[in-house]
Amino acid sequence: FRFTFLIVDCLYNQIISKMTEATPMTKVLVFGGITGWIGQMMVELCKKEGLEVIAASTRLQNREAVAKELDEVKPSHVLNSAGITGRPNIDWCEDHKPETIRTNVIGTLNLADLCYERGIHCTIYATGCIFKYDDAHPLGSGIGFVEESIPNFAESFYSETKGYMEQMLKCFPNCLILRVRMPISDDLFHRNFVTKIVKYERVVNIPNSMTVLSEMLPASLAMAKKGLKGVYNFTNPGVISHNEVLDLYTKYIDPTYHYTNFTVEEQAKVIKAGRSNNELDTTKLMADMPEGVVINDIKTACDLCFQRMKKNLEEIGWLPDNLPKEFVRPPKE
Repeated sequence: FRFTFLIVDCLYNQIISKMTEATPMTKVLVFGGITGWIGQMMVELCKKEGLEVIAASTRLQNREAVAKELDEVKPSHVLNSAGITGRPNIDWCEDHKPETIRTNVIGTLNLADLCYERGIHCTIYATGCIFKYDDAHPLGSGIGFVEESIPNFAESFYSETKGYMEQMLKCFPNCLILRVRMPISDDLFHRNFVTKIVKYERVVNIPNSMTVLSEMLPASLAMAKKGLKGVYNFTNPGVISHNEVLDLYTKYIDPTYHYTNFTVEEQAKVIKAGRSNNELDTTKLMADMPEGVVINDIKTACDLCFQRMKKNLEEIGWLPDNLPKEFVRPPKE
């Protein structure tokens, strides 16, 4: 009996080991890698690390085509940043609900399921804009939403779909789900959170968790290599406000820039969909982060990001005094 028990126990441990053991990253297939902002950056990052990487050519909502591409490419890992956020912003989703569902829900589930059937690790760049400050997580308290928190924000159709999407994705044991928030890059690309708020006539001033991509995207690749799965709050630790971000822009990019604040109530009158404001707890992320990966607190990360942005804009001739007109404000009266 004891011998039988040991054999069963051994087999059980082998099965568990295979389920949790990280598959070597040998070939990466990136959805959103042809035209997507984060996807293109992930393709370049994989190349820099010497990985074989392919930008997926199929659309997520076309299940048969995605299945065929997976079978032809045979990736060890899939990265998915494809999705609809709307242009110029998420208000677009309010008037294009079927299109939003087709990609953000049906398409994402297609990919997660097809990868699950093939035993492929799948990293999904999701969103943390599914929460809002509440009585249990008050603004300024330092109490952030954890990975087990149930989404409490559905005031935009985009966030609503992402909220129930995450609950379904958690059922797939092959998926790493990263809650990205207000992503910031060291350029003035139109998807950059900085670019968006710099162009606004007025901004709210609320501390938020945010994701500095130059630090976090390499971290995501390291997490995929390690074989991490499940949900992670994927932001730099801490919070930073809109005003603090714009003050850094003024300090490093345009000393003549100025901005005006307005309240959330005033903001609601000029947008179709509500906006998520929250703090995410990064305890789990930092504890599980692979060794050697450096992630700074959000204020340090943003300062360093703006320093790189200044250098990048100088190299392309935008600085010191040649910013495109869309970024230039008239003199303050």
